[in-house]
Amino acid sequence: MGIDYRFLQENMMGPNAWILAEELTSDLPIKRGMRILDLGCGRGISSIFLAKKYEAEVFAVDLWISATENFARFQQMGVAQQTVPLQFDARQLPFAQSFFDAVVSIDSYHYFGNNNTYFKKILRPTLKKRAVVALAFPGMKNEIHENIPEEMKPLWDEEALQMWHSIDWWKPKFETHLKDFNIAEMDCFSRAWDDWLACDNPYASEDRSMIETDNGRFMNLIKLTGTIR
Repeated sequence: MGIDYRFLQENMMGPNAWILAEELTSDLPIKRGMRILDLGCGRGISSIFLAKKYEAEVFAVDLWISATENFARFQQMGVAQQTVPLQFDARQLPFAQSFFDAVVSIDSYHYFGNNNTYFKKILRPTLKKRAVVALAFPGMKNEIHENIPEEMKPLWDEEALQMWHSIDWWKPKFETHLKDFNIAEMDCFSRAWDDWLACDNPYASEDRSMIETDNGRFMNLIKLTGTIR
């Protein structure tokens, strides 16, 4: 299953969300027709992937991108009948309890879920028992926040350092809530970042120095999966 690369380049907001979604969902028990929450969907690349691959009913939620803009993209890609674009804050989910069969979040969860309460109090109530949880986000190979390498200090802003953490930091926030729990570094780091850095986007231009200077030493991409107990 593919997608027009020009469409991806025009709509990426970070590391290639299509590639991230492919790796994240490759071995998950997501079934045709599931109701999926795509949390922090950006310009809808991950929502289009889920709608096409699983013929799923996707609720595409983002704070910054308008529902109207994403609806136009869903129409363009032929998934508007099964994909619901929504614009609101992920910290205030307006859904019924036990509403979703799965939640997927690509390159967004670290913005609102990097604490001890979000998953348990806000997200989990919207998920059915045995619902699939699949998250992918940027992280660190180790917790180096107290000893930041000098060459990285100009390239990592304070916000990023508050959100990017290691596998060991994230693990205890989920392992008691999920069955078949797995958390690991993603294999697609270089491909996903290279696609983003090749975009004609000012934010991509800013990220080039960061990735080149890091050179695979400190940063990673993390995938976290499981099912609700």
